[in-house]
Amino acid sequence: MYVAVKGGERAIEASWRLLDKARRGDTRLAELSAAQIREQLRLAVARVMTEGSVYDEELAALAIKQAAGDLVEAIFLLRAYRTTLPRFGYTQAIDTEAMQVERRISATFKDVPGGQLLGATYDYTQRLLDFALLAEGHAATDTGSSPACSPQAPPPETETMPRVVTLLDKEGLIEQERPTPDAPQPHDLTREPLAFPASRATRLQNLARGDEGFLLAMGYATQRGYANSHPFAGEIRFGTIAVEMELDELGESVEIGDIDVTECQMINQFAGSSEVPPTFTQGYGLAFGHSERKAMAMALVDRALRAEELGETLGSPTQDIEFMLSHSDNVEASGFVQHLKLPHYVDFQSELELVRRLRARHATRDRGESANGSNDQEQAA
Repeated sequence: MYVAVKGGERAIEASWRLLDKARRGDTRLAELSAAQIREQLRLAVARVMTEGSVYDEELAALAIKQAAGDLVEAIFLLRAYRTTLPRFGYTQAIDTEAMQVERRISATFKDVPGGQLLGATYDYTQRLLDFALLAEGHAATDTGSSPACSPQAPPPETETMPRVVTLLDKEGLIEQERPTPDAPQPHDLTREPLAFPASRATRLQNLARGDEGFLLAMGYATQRGYANSHPFAGEIRFGTIAVEMELDELGESVEIGDIDVTECQMINQFAGSSEVPPTFTQGYGLAFGHSERKAMAMALVDRALRAEELGETLGSPTQDIEFMLSHSDNVEASGFVQHLKLPHYVDFQSELELVRRLRARHATRDRGESANGSNDQEQAA
C-alpha cells in the first residue's frame, strides 16, 4: 500500500486541521456520533467490517466517521488497526444451519423447510425518495401492523433451519465439498501474502475482503456471458450465529460471542461425464452483517473461478484466478492509483527531457528533408 511521504511539516499540519474542519462540517448542526453510524448506517458498517477483516461494529463506525463516509478509506483504517492486534487463536467453523435467521429466501424452491422469511429488505420498495426522512426524529412511514416492520417484531427464528442445497444433496443432485481429516489447514490471507496457485479457501478469503463494486461488476459480467454460468439463487440467509473457540485449558469449545452474517449459495449449471452422473455445481459467498449484494456477487465470482477444476474452457477474465484475485482488493488498488498524487518530479523531468530531444531530432530531420527537396528542384530546373 502506498502512503503519503514526508513533505513540508507546516503544510501537512495545516492540511490536517483543514481535514478536521471539513469532516466536522457546519458546527451549528449536531455532530454525528459513532453510535448513530453503527445503528443507522448498518449496511455501510457491514461492508467496512467485511472488507476490513474485523468484526467490530463500533470500530467500523469510528472508521466511517473518521473517513467522512469514504468507505474505502474506512476499510484501510480498520485493516491498519487490525495489524496492531494480537492473535490468540482460531475459532471453530461456524454452522450456518444453526443461525438465528432474520431473513431467508430461495429463488429455486417456493416451499422450503422453515419457510421463506422476507425480513427487512429494499427488494420491494419503490426506490422513490422518501422526503419524510428529512423530518428529524419522526418515522418516515406508518409501520402499521406488519410484523416485519413493527418495532415489536418477534425475535429471530431459533430452530435449526437446513440449507436449501441440503435438499438437493440428499438426492446427490449437487456437488459438495466435504472436509477430510488429512486436509491441510486453510491459508490465512490476513497474515500471509497472496500466492499462486491459490486454493478455493484462499480465493474465498480474498473475495470476502474484495471490493464490493469490483465483485458486483465481475459477477454481472458472468451473467452476461463472460463465463460458463447460468446461476440460480439457491438460498440467501441473514442472521445471528454463535462463534466458538476451543480452549486448551478446558479441553473443549466455548461460545465467545455472536456475529451477524449473510450467506449465499448459488446453484449453477451442471457438470458430469460418461463416467460421472451430472450434478449441479455451486458458488459460495459469506460476509459480515447484512451484505446480500456482496455475498451474491462473491458467489457468482467464486463459481466462475472454479472453471478449470470443473473442466470448463477458460475464455473470460472472470475465470482467470490471478487476474481476479490480484485486482479485487480496494486497499491495494486505491493505494496504487492514489500514489500518482505523490511527487514524481524526477521521473517526469527525465521523460520531458527525452520528449524534447526527440522533437528536436524530428525537427532537424524535417529541415534536412526540406533542404534536400529544394536542392533537387533547383537541379531539375
